Amino acid sequence: MKSGSGPLPRLPGSRLQQRTRKQLRDGGVIAYSTESCYGLGCRPLDTRAIRRVLAIKARPNHKGLIVIAADFEQIRHLVKPLSAAQRAELARYWPGPYTFLLPASRRVPPALRGRHHKIAVRVTAHCEAAALCRRLGTALVSTSANRAGQKSLKTARACRMAFKDKVLTLPGRIGKRRKPSTIIDLESGRVLR
Repeated sequence: MKSGSGPLPRLPGSRLQQRTRKQLRDGGVIAYSTESCYGLGCRPLDTRAIRRVLAIKARPNHKGLIVIAADFEQIRHLVKPLSAAQRAELARYWPGPYTFLLPASRRVPPALRGRHHKIAVRVTAHCEAAALCRRLGTALVSTSANRAGQKSLKTARACRMAFKDKVLTLPGRIGKRRKPSTIIDLESGRVLR
C-alpha cells in the first residue's frame, strides 16, 4: 500500500498524549485534524463514547460513522474476512481519501454502523491523523467536527470554541482536500459520495 505524503506530523507532546489516552480510555471524545477538516473521534468499540459523538453533533443514530486507521491491521477486527482480490483492490486506494463500505464483523456496535450491515473504514493518508492512530495504537471514529447540517470546523481554535470541555481538542493542521472522502461500496463498486 502507498505511503502517505506531506509535512512531518506534529504529534501531541507526552503530556497531551497521556491526556488523550485517558480521554479515550474514559469514553471521551477528541477533536483532531484530518484530510479536509477537523474530526470528532473516539475508540470504535466504545458504545458510550460513540453515543457522545452523536449527541455532540446532534447526528441521527441510524446513519453510522466512519472509522480511520493508520493501516489495515487497525481495522481488521471491524470487518469480516476479505478475499485476496478485495484486499488487492483496497491496496490500490489506501492510504488515501477513500472510505470503503465493508461487511461489518459481529464486534461492531450498532451505534457505530447505524442501520447498516456494513462499516465505513479508511486507511488515511493524512500524516497527522495516521500518526495519531499509530501513537495511540487504535483506529478512531472520524466524523466531521460540527453540528449536523452546519459547516465543518477547520481549526483547533474553532473546535475549542464550539465544543468547550465536551471534547479534548488536539493541535494540528488539516490537509488540502476541499471535500470529504469519497465513499465506495467495495462489493458493488458504487460511489456513494
